[in-house]
Amino acid sequence: MDDEILDEQRELVRVLEAHGWDVTESELSVYESPWEEDDTPEATITLTARRQFPESDVPEGAGGGDDDDDNPYRLK
Repeated sequence: MDDEILDEQRELVRVLEAHGWDVTESELSVYESPWEEDDTPEATITLTARRQFPESDVPEGAGGGDDDDDNPYRLK
């Protein structure tokens, strides 16, 4: 695998982490495009990240502070 592609993936992870996100999963796919005539590789990077926000940053009605909710599937 081309080191340049891996460097790009690392840079994307660094950017997310610099903004306070915790990258929990990274998937990289390298392939040759079926639509292009040349053999230039293409890549798809899928990143999964999570970040906790303070309760005060959650907009009203967006899942924070509604104790009257009887939904048994909602985590409280």
